Amino acid sequence: MKLNDLVKQTSEWLKASGPNSDIVISSRIRLARNLAKYTFTQRASKKQRQDVLRVCKDAISENLFMKGALFLELEGLSNIDKQFLLERHLVSKEHLVGQDSKAVAISEKEIISIMINEEDHLRIQVIQSGLNLNEAWRIIDRIDSDLGTLLNYAFSLDFGFLAACPTNTGTGMRASVMLHLPALVMTKQINRVIQAISKLNLTARGLYGEGTQASGNFFQISNQITLGHAETEVIDNLERIIRQIIGYEQSARKDLQARNRTEIEDRIFRAYGTLKNAHIITSNETVELLSMVRLGVDMGLVKQLNTADINQLFISIQPAHLQRMEKKMLSAHERDVKRAELIRTKLIKK
Repeated sequence: MKLNDLVKQTSEWLKASGPNSDIVISSRIRLARNLAKYTFTQRASKKQRQDVLRVCKDAISENLFMKGALFLELEGLSNIDKQFLLERHLVSKEHLVGQDSKAVAISEKEIISIMINEEDHLRIQVIQSGLNLNEAWRIIDRIDSDLGTLLNYAFSLDFGFLAACPTNTGTGMRASVMLHLPALVMTKQINRVIQAISKLNLTARGLYGEGTQASGNFFQISNQITLGHAETEVIDNLERIIRQIIGYEQSARKDLQARNRTEIEDRIFRAYGTLKNAHIITSNETVELLSMVRLGVDMGLVKQLNTADINQLFISIQPAHLQRMEKKMLSAHERDVKRAELIRTKLIKK
């Protein structure tokens, strides 16, 4: 498996095959782990980071879930390739910044990615389509257990798994769900929902997690506390709340159709028409328009497309993806032209 192979394939979590995939894009579980004999990444010496990279790479290569995985050392990648991995949610923004001896291992279907020498020595991540936290937990728990037989994790009987950031100490787990909530945004209920979940030790972020704002009506909701709570308890609590939000979004969609059917159809088909005919378009405008078209698909109004088509377009139109497909750097204007061309081609085929 090579980096170029990722350009040609659709990530498994984008295929809209999981439960409630009309509203839930993906479910992700991430574990932070550190090795007992080494200083945390940010304070480690170059030699220590190199040793961590070597030890973790050897352990990952023996894991059955990572058979045939793509292993990339970030120092050897261009800025476009790094951004490409970020756009596919395979690395974090923090992982792309700073020091040497950083790497990522990616499973064949992009369900699993393991970052080495991010904020912690290991960040293990599993993503599933739709609302599927329990399956993500089943996979990541097995990977973590297997790696734990080869790696001596930093662990305290009093505090649990030790992490560079105190908020990750304990289970070291962050569970998150990516939701598409256009009806709650349009009916101006979204702020009330976000305020409510913040009181339940959950947080809402944008498409690319911490430090990003919601765009295209996408919200990533995750747990904030890992200390003092079992993993299954955190997952069950998050899933219960997500199901409530799904119910609110479904009710809001029905209300829009009942009370404002003409207006909502007009917004959806104007968005579809713009995308199908534009010859230059920015990524921000595209995301907003695709959000409306996705709503139209999920409500059965736009029959020429399916949810998986729209999910893939959200990724394909990103700057690094466009440049990788063109195999060269593009100016902002050139990207806007290529983006419009790509969208027209995809939609005309349908």
